Amino acid sequence: MPIKRMWGGRFEEAGDQLVNQFNASINFDQEMAAEDIEGSLAHVKMLKETKILSAADADKIIAGLEKLRERLTSEGLPFSIDNEDIHMNIEALLTEEIGPVAGKLHTGRSRNDQVATDLHLYVKKRLPIIIRELKKLQGELVDKAEENVETIMPGYTHMQHAQPISYGHYLMAYFQMFQRDVERFEFNQQHTDLSPLGAAALAGTTFPIDRQLSAKYLGFAEPYHNSLDAVSDRDFALEFLSNASILMMHLSRLCEELIYWCSYEFGYLELADSYSTGSSIMPQKKNPDMAELIRGKAGRVYGDLFGLLTTMKGLPLAYNKDMQEDKEGLFDAIKTILPSIKIMTGMIATLQVKKDAMEHATHHDFSNATELADYLATKGIPFRKAHEIVGELVLKGLKTGTNLVDIPLEEYRKISPKINEDVYTVLQPKVAVERRNSYGGTGFEQVRQQIKIAKDILKSDK
Repeated sequence: MPIKRMWGGRFEEAGDQLVNQFNASINFDQEMAAEDIEGSLAHVKMLKETKILSAADADKIIAGLEKLRERLTSEGLPFSIDNEDIHMNIEALLTEEIGPVAGKLHTGRSRNDQVATDLHLYVKKRLPIIIRELKKLQGELVDKAEENVETIMPGYTHMQHAQPISYGHYLMAYFQMFQRDVERFEFNQQHTDLSPLGAAALAGTTFPIDRQLSAKYLGFAEPYHNSLDAVSDRDFALEFLSNASILMMHLSRLCEELIYWCSYEFGYLELADSYSTGSSIMPQKKNPDMAELIRGKAGRVYGDLFGLLTTMKGLPLAYNKDMQEDKEGLFDAIKTILPSIKIMTGMIATLQVKKDAMEHATHHDFSNATELADYLATKGIPFRKAHEIVGELVLKGLKTGTNLVDIPLEEYRKISPKINEDVYTVLQPKVAVERRNSYGGTGFEQVRQQIKIAKDILKSDK
């Protein structure tokens, strides 16, 4: 039997089954069932307050919506593809619950402003959760950094040993990355905290609605100032997906290094068993699969962002059916980043740091070459000349297997008679790190200062 659509008055024929399935979004937008009921409650309360609906009709609709919300929480609601989307499914269920008066709920609104409202509510509710989980991750990074202020490791550029650094300093670099993520999501709240409700299809409505009141009921800061913009704007969703993509890039970079540092070749770290897996054929394997999965899921979230950017790029004002494609990627990104953050938090909290292996790596390289060049510069040799001299010493050392600390003092004094025994102290990795006390540097006091600032940031957010 053909399905009677709520919008079907001007149609003589029903669409075929494939068209109906292709058009429907209930399979994914039921994710917003709670938000749809919440938006409808705000709308009907506003209709009652403005006397657009009688108190009796409004109260009956409110009671019915509350009953649906209770059922959704306790047992779930049955949704049908024949009713296309979450909005018409909720209205159909409400009609079953309270009868034809349910049809008055849609007075002064459209599915266009309704879906935009639902999506704003959905993102608005989840932003604080994401921010909270990011701060937990930051807290673990700070704790681990505090334990490893004086843990020495090679610092890398181009994946080559560059200069020795504090492992605590390294961890605090990621704290700063995630702090920027927090701030981006916090700013995202500003553009999410707007109410499209009452913009109707695109041009507003002739009913004397109060959009400020419905926005207040929903906890939005204010309504959109332009009805065309209200129903067609998805910037807040794009902003969210952009922020999520940058976050996943940061997580992926950290995962990449965790994977390196846990390998036999490095041996700097060991992940807890609970965040690792084994091999079905190789008994010795301990694989960093959680880190690899997070690294892989970064591409998934990028896809969510580019999917919506591509959907939106050619759309004329105002609402277009293309915008039905705004939800699945958004839902997917939220369901991807939240467990990724939580897994990373657990990995950092349970991480075993192999301090001896890290420091050992700094004694068998030339990452102290800059220290020697700086030292020569303090003896009056121009830095560029000092750089050239040290480069030649490194080249010779690579050929002979001699480190800079192994060069006899008489050889150094051939370069400059001002070089003394203290050159060997300067060349020690721990001393090299400790002396780098410029603001934000890897010197121990600077790292402790970074940790103090980070703790103040986290404390002020509580």
